[in-house]
Parts: sequence; C-alpha cells; structure tokens
Amino acid sequence: MSVAPTLERSRLEGRTVDLLRRLIQIDTTNPPGNERAAQELLAERLRRVGFECELVGVERARPNLVARLRARSDGPVLAFLGHVDTVLADPSDWSCDPWSGELRDGHVWGRGALDMKGQVAAEVVAAESLAAAGWRPSSGELRLILTCDEEAGGALGARWLCEQRPDLARSDFVINEGGGETFTLGGQRYWSVGVGEKGVFRFRVRARGRAGHASTPGLADNALAKLAPVLSRLAAAGTVPLASASLRPLLEALGESPAALVASAGADDRLVALLEPMLGVTFAPTMASGSPKINVIPARAELRVDCRVPPGVERSEVLRVIREVVGDGDFEVAVDETTDGSLSPAEGPLFEAICEFCEREAPRARPLPTLLPGFTDSRWFRAAFPECVAYGFFPQLAMDMVDAAQLIHGADERVPVADLGLAAACYVELAERLLR
Repeated sequence: MSVAPTLERSRLEGRTVDLLRRLIQIDTTNPPGNERAAQELLAERLRRVGFECELVGVERARPNLVARLRARSDGPVLAFLGHVDTVLADPSDWSCDPWSGELRDGHVWGRGALDMKGQVAAEVVAAESLAAAGWRPSSGELRLILTCDEEAGGALGARWLCEQRPDLARSDFVINEGGGETFTLGGQRYWSVGVGEKGVFRFRVRARGRAGHASTPGLADNALAKLAPVLSRLAAAGTVPLASASLRPLLEALGESPAALVASAGADDRLVALLEPMLGVTFAPTMASGSPKINVIPARAELRVDCRVPPGVERSEVLRVIREVVGDGDFEVAVDETTDGSLSPAEGPLFEAICEFCEREAPRARPLPTLLPGFTDSRWFRAAFPECVAYGFFPQLAMDMVDAAQLIHGADERVPVADLGLAAACYVELAERLLR
C-alpha cells in the first residue's frame, strides 16, 4: 500500500526542520562526542511509531542507534545511514550561535546542518511518517543506522558496528552522505550520486644532511633545504589523472576526458577544485619537520604528504606516480598508511530509483555517478558486506555543490528548508519502492 500521497511535502518539511533544530541544539562536537542525548531523542520518536530500537556501542555516553521496521517475510534491507557527531565550531567566527538551530532566511543554521544532522533529520522524519501512516515493508526491512564517532574515523561507530555487530549492520542498500548536490558543467546541470570514495596512500619524504650551527650555514648540509624542490613539485602536481575502472561511469556519463572535464568548468575555480580530485591521484603536503632548535641546522628532515587514490588502483601504480612527482634527489620515500577506496556499482534497483526521483524533480538535470575525494561511514559497509550497495545521496536543489562544500566544517553552516523537505520526500519514496 502506498501512503506517499498522504505525506505532503510541506508536512515532511516542517517536521524535518523542527527535528533538525532540536538536534543542532544538542552539542555533539567530537571530541568528546556525547551523542547519547541525541540518540535517545531519535530512539524515542522511532519507538513511538513501531520501530524496534537498540542503543549499542563501546562507551555508554556514545551509543549507536539501530532502529528496525520489519516485514513478515524476508527481503532486502534498506538502511538509512547517518552520524550524529559533528566537528567543532568557534562561535567567534559565526554570525549566530552554532548550536542555536536558528531558522532564518529560509535556512536552518548551526553546526551539523549539512554534515549531517540535516540528512539524519530527513531520514528519521521519512521513516517515522511512513510508520505512523500505517506503512510497513511488504518484504524485507527498513533500518535506520545512526552512528557516533564518524568525524574521528568511526572506530566507536560504523566500524565497530560492522565488525562487532554485523547482525545489526548488514544491509543490501544503504543511503548515506556524500552526494545529492547539484552543479552545472558546460551548460548541463547534474545531480551527484556518490557511488564511491577514494582511498588514502599517505607517505613521507626523508632527507639527510649534516648538522651545524645556524650562524655558519656553509659548514653544514641542511637536510630541510633538500626538501624544498620536492615540496614545490608536490604542491604544483594537483591531480595526476590515473586510469581506473572507478572513473569510467563518471567519464562515460560526461562523455569527456579528464582534461576536458576540468576545462569545461570554465572560470569557476571552486567547481574545478571539487571535480578535479575525482579524476586521479591527489597530493597534499601537510606537515614538515626539521631541527628541534632554531639555531641548529638539521641533519634530518621530513615532509609528510596526504595522498588520495581512486578505488581499484594498484599499489605499484600509485608508487610509480609518486616517484614521478617527487622526482630524483638526495632523499627517500616511505609509505606510512594505505586504505583502499570503495565503490558500489552505478546500476541496479537503488540507482534506478534515485534516477527516477531526480528526473521528476528536475527533468533537465542528469544524475551522475561521482567519487567522494574523502571518505564516510559507507566504506565500512562496503568492506564488511561486499554485496551491499551504498550511495551518498542527500538531494539538494536550493543550494548547489560549491556553496554547500564551502559551508561543511566551516562557519555559518546552514541548510535550505526546501532541501530538507525534498530529502525527506525522497527517502519516503525510496523506502516504498525498494521494500514493496
């Protein structure tokens, strides 16, 4: 039975706004997190309409919430995934209290409005509205998995759930953050559907020299100075295009090469900064160290680099690119940390349902499979459950990708009210379609 017509978007929008404002007013800055108050609020609402709820985790003050609405017969599990912790906020940088949940100029303001209490609120309102209207899955299960600790890596949240409580985490379809924004490229408007995330390949470049007194630099061999040309080359490298199967859906949809894709962004450097990292390996030198004292020329120095790699790229290929960019010199390269990227196929029932929603809401905008340059909790689900299809999709039409990206983790974070209603309506539709 479809109940969507009874769930008017204006009502969904109003409920989502109210819930988001309450969530923002609960300070879940991580560290320390303290997510329990937010999770108990959400669990109470979901229990009231028939969901089975469990609060589980490593620390009592930092639980994860898993809420389940089951059918009487087996079928697919659709999970609305989200995290309730946020990054810090400095009130002196904001035009309002970051934890006020202020409603102003058609937006809800506050830390977490976009990342990602807004999406959590839309997911919860969609689920509770369906259940309150009498809807139940015809088969399978609707599940909400709301985690702690995502902003610090997920060790207490999604990672713990997937590894220690797979009975609660296992899902066939997952909707999470990391997509849903719109952008215009070459005169064509697109919706981003986050089908994958890049991995990390962090390394350091070490140089050796001969220590000496800073007052007589000619008598020493400055190890730090040897890294100067390396730093320049890494900073200038930007994104190095690298063939990867994960890029094929993106490039096929656009019908362009990586170079043409960036060129078609025109003069909008901000859009280039968001799209270009999807197309290959990126290098960001972030830390340098040398002498522990100002008056001592260092005999040893190192430069640490955060390198991000598309999923499916071989380690040997990454090392080849690193050596080409770093170049030759009196130094060595050491790999510190590697984490594979993750990818879900841009096809199947969930992708088709999202495409139909996009076509109806904005017929001139095309859904486009994209890679997230960073990572989200989706990576833990893709790794733990290889058959799981996990997408980032928080649909937005009132705010585009560039504007949203500059507010996430920044001052005056806010989300348009209209986009909250849009997202809640989308999640109602996905649940009805995939669990019918």
